[in-house]
Order: sequence, then C-alpha cells, then structure tokens
Amino acid sequence: MKDFDASAHLSRRALLTLAAGAALSTRTLAQPYPSQPPRWIVPYPAGGGTDVVARMLGDSMGRALGQTLVIDNKPGGGTMIAGDLLARAKPDGLTVGTVDTSTVALAQHLYKRVPYQPEKDFSYIGGTTRFPFVMVVRPTLKAHTLAELIALARTEPGGLKYATPGAGGPNHLGMELFQRKAGIALLHVPYKGDAPALQDLLGGQIDMYLVNTAASLPYIKSGKLRPIALSMARRSAALPEVPTFAEAGLADFESYSWQGLAAPAGTPEPIVARLNAELNKALASDDIRKRLADLGIEPSPTTPAEFTAFVKAQSALWGEVIRAANIKLEQ
Repeated sequence: MKDFDASAHLSRRALLTLAAGAALSTRTLAQPYPSQPPRWIVPYPAGGGTDVVARMLGDSMGRALGQTLVIDNKPGGGTMIAGDLLARAKPDGLTVGTVDTSTVALAQHLYKRVPYQPEKDFSYIGGTTRFPFVMVVRPTLKAHTLAELIALARTEPGGLKYATPGAGGPNHLGMELFQRKAGIALLHVPYKGDAPALQDLLGGQIDMYLVNTAASLPYIKSGKLRPIALSMARRSAALPEVPTFAEAGLADFESYSWQGLAAPAGTPEPIVARLNAELNKALASDDIRKRLADLGIEPSPTTPAEFTAFVKAQSALWGEVIRAANIKLEQ
C-alpha cells in the first residue's frame, strides 16, 4: 500500500478527534483522573472468557484509579459493533475497550466495510492476554506427533478434516498458515463456536482442531483428545508436556488469539500512560496471574508503543494470509 499525505486525507472523525484531544489535554489533566467511573466496552457477551478477563482486570485497575470501571458488553458484528462504539467515543479517558485479533487485525481484510480504521481511530493502551492454541486430534487418528500428522495429510490430500469455531477467525487463519507451512491440503469444516466443534471431534466426525487451550483442557486432561503441538513460541504452563510446533519440527509457525486495551484516538498521552501503568500492575499481580493460568490464558503486558507496533504487525501478517487464501466474509 502506498504512503499518503495524512494532512490531505484526514477523515472527519480524525479531525474531530484531534480537535477534541487538543481541547481536552489541558483541562482533563488539570482535574483528578478519572473524574467519574470509566466505561470498559467488551465485544463479547457476559460470562465468556473475554468478559471474565475484563472484569478481573477492571476490578484491580478500578481500585488503583479510585473509580469503578463499568463493564459494557456490546457483542455482535464480528466485534465491529464494540469497535465502532469505542472509536466514536469521546477521547477523554472515560471510555476504553477490549480489542482483539478480530477487531483490529482481521476485520479490515475480511469485510468490504469496516466502520473504523484500526491504525487511525484508536489509542492503544497495552496488551492484556494471549489465548494459546493447541492442535488436538481425535483419539483414533493414526497420528501421535506433528510429523505423523503431516505425513498422514500428505497421503490423503484434502481428505483430513479440521474444525474451526467459524470462518475467518484466528483458528481458521492459523490453519491456513499451517497448511501453507507444512505443504499440505486439509478440508475446512466451520462450526458456530467451540462446543459443537469439540463434540464432533470427540465423536470422530472431524480429525483435528486448532483450539484455544481453555476450551480443550478438560478433554486433554481426561484423555478424550490427543494434543499434538502448541502454536506458541514457548510451552504453556497449563500443558507443560505438549511441545511447541517449532519443537515438533515446524519452524516459524505461531498462531494464537490475543487481546488488548484501547481508547479512542486522541486520548491524552498522560491518561494512556496512567491506564497502561495500572493495567500492567494488574497483569503482574500474583492473584491475577494464577487466575489466568487456571483458565489457560497468558498475561501479555506491553507498553503503548509495543502494543501499537504489535497490532500493525499482526494486521500485515494475517492480511497476507487472508489474501493468499482468498477469504472474504459477508456482513
């Protein structure tokens, strides 16, 4: 994509954000922050993993900030409803939101119309968590290692079936990248969520599933599913006996779901810095780290600059995978 003159192409939203930020930067910081309970927009329903993490971190941050962070669940639209609400909120530090792989690294490549621009419409506060993926197979599959799984797939091009919780998500794209790296062809069978996919895997209708560890852990521990490899750079504390893809022989392959905290573009830098500091303190606490580990989730603290660069790199990586696989979704 060609670079362009930002001054000549500023969107109306960006202009309003800049103006609002300039006006707020002095008066907002002249009074105690936060002056009222901030809102934390969550792009998934209450009770799910993302909601649990937001409430966990919000509770800790709220105590430090002296104000309760109010969780506001806004599911739907492939996380774009929540993303749009966050992008359009006042950049005064009183609205933050969870952004994830889908919101800011995938949506702009999968859909024709996205109501925000990930690189322009958010102030990225910091990373929060990573949800490791593990490749699991049905117990009757004649593959106990990654090498055996790849060899089996090569003898049956397009014959082995893999599940995903939906087309165009991190699990699906991870499998597209896996096939390319391994030089194999598999048949994609999308489901509506982890539960039905896992049930069919347990029933033998599906051969494999690159699934988050939290969803698969009970089945792995009970021996109902066989773990093959973990798609992270290092082993998981939840599954210390499972090798990474690199250890199992497939280098340069990582795939996981991640989340972070963002605010509307133009949020004053001192507020972003304060929120980042409190977020990282929460992620460093022994209590929260243990609670996350029990869920198979890894803390992922960063600086605002690190998280901004990470989002950009993830968008570039998965955008290329989406284009190569010619994946497009209807809204």
